Amino acid sequence: MTYMPQDFRGTLIRQQKERSERNKQAEVDALISSGGSIRDRYSLLWKQQMDRRRQLVQLGSATGVYKTLVKYLVGVPQVLLDFIRQINDDDGPMEEQRQRYGPPLYSLTRMVLFIHLFLSLAWQRFEAFKLNRLQISVLEEAVDVYTTELQRFINFISEVFANSPFFISAEDASMLEMGKNDEYKEITVPAGKSYEVSLTVESINSYIAWDFSLVQGKMNMDIGFSVEYTNNGGEKTLILPYRRYESDQGNFSTCMAGNYKLIWDNSYSAFFKKVSSGI
Repeated sequence: MTYMPQDFRGTLIRQQKERSERNKQAEVDALISSGGSIRDRYSLLWKQQMDRRRQLVQLGSATGVYKTLVKYLVGVPQVLLDFIRQINDDDGPMEEQRQRYGPPLYSLTRMVLFIHLFLSLAWQRFEAFKLNRLQISVLEEAVDVYTTELQRFINFISEVFANSPFFISAEDASMLEMGKNDEYKEITVPAGKSYEVSLTVESINSYIAWDFSLVQGKMNMDIGFSVEYTNNGGEKTLILPYRRYESDQGNFSTCMAGNYKLIWDNSYSAFFKKVSSGI
């Protein structure tokens, strides 16, 4: 399951993101071409990252009409907006992680920079000055310490983030949103029957969305789902082909006025009713 819209909106979002990242990379390339130092490059990258976080905070803190546009037209649920705002807050969990676990990584970075500097100087003076056995031994030990400590840090930080309470799956986020949204309801589709939701659309560019999942028991259940359109003359057109799902989320913008029907089909089941939670 993904919260990225699977229609033209998702394409626009991806294109905007790619354009923004290209512009940021162009800034970095220009800095390097002008002779900027490693410190200058780091400062620019840090500024760009903070700009991303500020934009996400603004998105998560959206109010009024803009919030409605983000939530319903872009397809971002409220629980995800809250998550974006909280995780990128100045005193939020990401900043806490940086302050708590950043210093050990900074020390390792400083160490590898010293190793790199030593090797660079030794290479430049290779003909006039060759390393003796003791220096090589110290260098090997430094590299061993760095690789060991870096691997230990990576394993540790991976475990930290894997168990962080602010990282949840899209499915868990959907369940949280379901619990907060009064529009979610539970529907039972008896064996051999189907359930339909009919929507009359009077103008184009109306927004139709669905989000459902079956309540699973000891056996994995699925249900047929399709969307069809009927014009004023009674002619039917299949919008979403029939397929069986355990859960599904989707949306589209209508291009024709008329009647749209969302159909949950359990006619193929002779014994099992299906209980669906969704909107």
